[in-house]
Amino acid sequence: MDFQTSVKTCLTQKYARFSGRASRSEYWWFVLAAVIALVLASLLAPILYLIVFLGLIVPLAAAGYRRLQDTGRPGWYIFIPVGLGLLGMLLNMFLMPTMPTMVDGQMTEMPDMSNMGGMGLLAILSIVQLVVSLVFLWWLTRPSQPEANAYGPPPVV
Repeated sequence: MDFQTSVKTCLTQKYARFSGRASRSEYWWFVLAAVIALVLASLLAPILYLIVFLGLIVPLAAAGYRRLQDTGRPGWYIFIPVGLGLLGMLLNMFLMPTMPTMVDGQMTEMPDMSNMGGMGLLAILSIVQLVVSLVFLWWLTRPSQPEANAYGPPPVV
C-alpha cells in the first residue's frame, strides 16, 4: 500500500474501524502522514495543532489497534502506552516540586522538597514507559501473519 492509499484508507474508509487487520505499510504510512500534519499544524498555530490532533487521535488508535491484530495480538493493547502516558501526566501535575520564582531579583518562594519521593516514582514510570514503547515498536514492525487469524483474513496490500 502506498502513502496516498494508506492515508485515504485510514481517514475515509476505516476512520474508526477497530475490527480487522492493517498491514505494516498501511499503518506506518498513515503514522508518517499524521506526524507531518501535526508538525505543520504546530508551526502554524497552537489551536490548529489541537484541532488536527483531535481529528487524528481516533484513526491513529484504530490503525494501531488493527495493526496489532494483524500480528496476532489483541488490539486493545494499543491503549497501554496511552494509559501510561496519562498516568505520567497526572503524577507530574501532582508530584513535581514547585520551582522558585524570581521577582525583582529576589526569590519569592522556596521549592517544596517534600515531594521528592514522587520524583523517584516519576523516574520509575519513565523507565517503564521507555520499555513499553520499545516493545510496542517491536510489535508494530513485525510482519503480518500470513494466514487468517482470530481477527480476520490477511489484509490486502
